[in-house]
Amino acid sequence: MERRDLRTLTERGILLTSRAVAAGWPRRSLTRALRDEGWTRLRYGAWAEPGRDPDLLTRLRAVQLLEPRLVVSHLSAAPIWRIETLSGASDAPLEFTDPQLSIRRVGSGVRVHRLPLSTQDVWERQGLRLTPPARTLADLLRDSPRDEAVVAVDSALSHRRVGRLRRPPILSPASIANALEATPRRARGGRERLRLTDPLAGSPAETVARLHMYDAGLRPESQAEVRTPDGRPRFLDFLFRKEGLGVEIEGYAYHGTRDSHRRDMTRFNQILRSAEIRSLLRFGAEDVFHRPARMIEEIRAALDALAADQR
Repeated sequence: MERRDLRTLTERGILLTSRAVAAGWPRRSLTRALRDEGWTRLRYGAWAEPGRDPDLLTRLRAVQLLEPRLVVSHLSAAPIWRIETLSGASDAPLEFTDPQLSIRRVGSGVRVHRLPLSTQDVWERQGLRLTPPARTLADLLRDSPRDEAVVAVDSALSHRRVGRLRRPPILSPASIANALEATPRRARGGRERLRLTDPLAGSPAETVARLHMYDAGLRPESQAEVRTPDGRPRFLDFLFRKEGLGVEIEGYAYHGTRDSHRRDMTRFNQILRSAEIRSLLRFGAEDVFHRPARMIEEIRAALDALAADQR
């Protein structure tokens, strides 16, 4: 049998070794040819063509070509809808749902959820079969760690810059609640987590900071408005209005460029001139994600000091 050119056997830049073997390539010489030509092994039985970045989409397509019944879901579906998550796409396992409830394992780096899906729960986007945004977020609220799920929902509910694009809110809290009710599995826990979300949150760091404060029994206002002496409205990430304590979460990772960081600093100085602000604390993403106990300690100390001054 005449061997076909390997590139003609690809689908969206991915070659299944089963297709190459069926086209006349012996397995031993096939592997050697793939390595010599610079193909990238994505997983057993699937290779990316030379020059193709083995990014999230490529790796998801490879799994779905090998196991067509699987549907991209959970943390793997979220970034395709431009929903931010705490787990980076390169760090987290690829997540799929098997609506036929039969597949347990596909191999290393892949997590399979055995869950029923209706026809409305399977959409197509960028060459993938995946769960729609509402079902994706409902699954995250049920199955993922709390902070991960709330970060994703906050992102979907708010205006965000994701990558190079700024997008409007993707959906409403009601649509997520409806998706939870449509699949009763652990719906109560999902509803409890949904109540912790805030469509005013501006970044994953703000969401996690709010959750840390919530766990510590602190209940500040989010995106609270104050007035500067010139009468202009300014908005704080968090405000303990009674005590006059503002809390800002800032850092290059979530405020963008150095120029935007400088504008934030100017804004901070203007906020400090507001009669409603007696003290302002600023924390970076590093504080939120790696030193949360210290952050909470500083907030408590500031609140205690301000309360003492008011007595």
